[in-house]
Amino acid sequence: MELVQSVDRTLTILEVLSDYNDGLSITEISSLVNLHKSTVHRLLSTLIYKGYVEQEIETSRYKISFKLFELGSKKVHKLDLLEISRPYTKMLMKSVNEVVHLVIREETDIVYIDKVEANNTISMASRIGKRNPMFCTATGKAILAFLPEDEVLRVWNNSNIVKLTKNTNTDFIIFKKELQKIRNYGYAIDDEENEIGVRCVGAPIFNMCGDVVAAISVSGPVTRITDDKIDFISNEVIKITNLISKEMGYNLNKNLHN
Repeated sequence: MELVQSVDRTLTILEVLSDYNDGLSITEISSLVNLHKSTVHRLLSTLIYKGYVEQEIETSRYKISFKLFELGSKKVHKLDLLEISRPYTKMLMKSVNEVVHLVIREETDIVYIDKVEANNTISMASRIGKRNPMFCTATGKAILAFLPEDEVLRVWNNSNIVKLTKNTNTDFIIFKKELQKIRNYGYAIDDEENEIGVRCVGAPIFNMCGDVVAAISVSGPVTRITDDKIDFISNEVIKITNLISKEMGYNLNKNLHN
């Protein structure tokens, strides 16, 4: 792969700045990206000119702007999926009284594009725009279960397959068997595989061509999403994803008989 050095360095600076809400000094940025301050200053000047970075007058610290969010939002808002799903995700949240996420796939990750909060004392630390690996999340596995086998293998081989918790599966043979179960039952579970203390139930969304395009999950602490609630929650999630898929043009009855 041929990289343009200046572009690579610029994007690295943006990625670093995105992790610091209070901003960073030019010295701190230089240290974090391992570049000379003069180079960093030149790249920051361009980013400020284009509106991707802001510099505070009082502290001279650099912060990421909302420009990238605006660009990403343009893509998201063009998706009929977001508009179609919103009434249904709210309906699901009221039914289960837990946070509901809508995600799409981007390479080996899922990206949260919508979130409906529940009125609970313990809330999830997720946010719109956050990414998580596909292989250890309920929504990611729900999507992977309905992708071609060669694509599943490609995602697995290009993912950083590590144990994020003691429950994270890192065996591809076991993973393939789990995907078969997901296809059979219509939903996936993340049983503290991505984060200790959090359990998620997810199901896929299909478009008019029968392609899996997104997934929805219900997430909450294991103290609330207990084993005896899985059946109820999974049925509710599947009911909602079926309704959204139908709105997207998916012929559920036709595909059930194929």
